[in-house]
Amino acid sequence: MTILNERASYASDPGASLGRLFAEAPSATRTAFARDRDRIIHSTPFRRLKGKTQVFIAHEGDHYRTRLTHSLEVAQIARSLAAALSLDQDLAEVIALAHDLGHPPFGHAGEDRLKGLMEAWNGFDHNVQTFRIVTRLEHRYPAFEGLNLSWETLEGVIKHNGPISHRMDEPAWRAVREYQQVWDLRPETFASMEAQVAAVADDIAYNNHDVDDGLQAGLFGLEELAGVPLVGPILKGVQADWPDVGERMTGIETVRRMIGVMIGDILAETTRRLAEGGIETPEDVRVAGRAMVQFSDGMMQDLARLRAFLFERMYRHDRINVMRDRAARTVDDLFASYMAELDLMPKEWRARAQIGGDERRARAVCDYIAGMTDLFAFEEHRRLYGLVDEAQL
Repeated sequence: MTILNERASYASDPGASLGRLFAEAPSATRTAFARDRDRIIHSTPFRRLKGKTQVFIAHEGDHYRTRLTHSLEVAQIARSLAAALSLDQDLAEVIALAHDLGHPPFGHAGEDRLKGLMEAWNGFDHNVQTFRIVTRLEHRYPAFEGLNLSWETLEGVIKHNGPISHRMDEPAWRAVREYQQVWDLRPETFASMEAQVAAVADDIAYNNHDVDDGLQAGLFGLEELAGVPLVGPILKGVQADWPDVGERMTGIETVRRMIGVMIGDILAETTRRLAEGGIETPEDVRVAGRAMVQFSDGMMQDLARLRAFLFERMYRHDRINVMRDRAARTVDDLFASYMAELDLMPKEWRARAQIGGDERRARAVCDYIAGMTDLFAFEEHRRLYGLVDEAQL
């Protein structure tokens, strides 16, 4: 059980949790939020993250981030931030670990294709897919569907980026809207401080580690980063302190320092916002009208410039585009094949697809594909279409 020396008055208290949808006896050794964390770690979708794309397709190299390593890095940063702010570390950690469970294979390329393919059947959204996984799709307990997570964890999973009331009428958010009829997640409010910590930890992790992966892949060099705000001044300082360590170590040290700078900025800005808003309780956090855990305006501007650089030099690089095109064709072909012939799917998924009309069929096919790893999706494609020269894909 995690024990904090001093819990902030606005921190979430596992002892005051709103509980679980299906009542369970409390754990003798873990808080409610620690128990949620363990349920995520032991789930099948969490294990599959090891084979899902972050930016590079998962088998492109052993050293690039996958969804699993990214989620672990987000969780580490979230836990550190939570400790510094005297929040509940377990709650911040479980939301961080769960936040990408709903991503399909091939990263944003896979999500974009599933969105298009499911447009006639209420769409697809990876955040909603994460919510569906933890509330319905993952079967590990005889008494209920999903993982029966605590209210605070569910709230953080679906609301870590802010209120969701403006999205509740979107077709892709129907599952959340239906769940709302069973258990009120207060879509109009912000989530807990811990959920907000998980959200900014995600920003810290992917911005810094995409820089690291891009350097390692040779998509850009240190000299090109020198003119990018935030990175450039830090890089200059590293080169002054360690002029002889080589480019690889210079890049690693630059990223390490960037993480520290971003964390320091968040702690200062969050402290300022808490004081300015007179925040004293978890309820104050939820109704504050803006996020309490956030970067400063100056840091947000620098991050926008960094993201623009990464978008131009990495995310739309020819090497990445080739992978995106191959991924899109793979998802398109798999979806068409399964929709035409349900017998091509395993018995469990075939049974789900046969209950109901075309929408239920399409949703079952979508869920099956969304759960695949990159490599399994390619293997399924080869099984259905035969061995194909990858250069033609």
